[in-house]
Amino acid sequence: MNLEPWQWVIVVFAALFIGISKTAIGGLGMVSVAIFANVLPAREASGFVLPLLICADLVAARSYRQHTQWKHLVRLFPWTAGGVVLGWLTMGMINDRQASLLVGGIVLAMVALHLWRRRKATDGEAERSFGFAATIGVLAGFTTLIANAAGPLMAIYLLAMCLPKMQYMGTAAVFFLIINSFKVPFMMNLDLINWQSFMGNLVLVPAVFVGAFIGRKILKKIDQKLFESLALWLSALAGLKLLF
Repeated sequence: MNLEPWQWVIVVFAALFIGISKTAIGGLGMVSVAIFANVLPAREASGFVLPLLICADLVAARSYRQHTQWKHLVRLFPWTAGGVVLGWLTMGMINDRQASLLVGGIVLAMVALHLWRRRKATDGEAERSFGFAATIGVLAGFTTLIANAAGPLMAIYLLAMCLPKMQYMGTAAVFFLIINSFKVPFMMNLDLINWQSFMGNLVLVPAVFVGAFIGRKILKKIDQKLFESLALWLSALAGLKLLF
């Protein structure tokens, strides 16, 4: 990975944000994805970031796995796997700008849906909504393959399930560890993960682990309402960034 010194500084911070996003503030993950997409070609960035995400997922899953709510994951996994396959088939048919517009539009639509559901639906209604889980699952799988952008969609789903902060973190951590690992063969097939990208990953992995450690320390100090607001509005900002 041939980068200028100032670009290395930027991507180190992006790797740090990946770690923090996985153990504390999920919306920061989209910030890091956007940074990498501006430093590297968008398609190349999608594959380059994936091993860094998996490293952070390992730390997050180890830290919060006891809080995982498996019933939500069982609902999502089949649909998300199908979305990954759909994204893999689509990747070769659209350009970088079309992918950004598509994912940004989906994220903003899901933010609007969550705001509507929060006003209109009870907890039980959200819990029983099979169609909601299926829609989020397919869209999350599709967007995570195209642009590693499933974080906002999972935030919408988990907030709609009204999970407490620690259950939110545990469920999200295990979900992303499994689904990101599932994506690896597809990214290798597209040559978006290769030996050159792997060597670049080795340089940045320490920053990911430092970020994950920082996230673990600050999570307990974040107020629940503030936590939900950060997850929701950072998702909206990420969607706007993809569009514009």
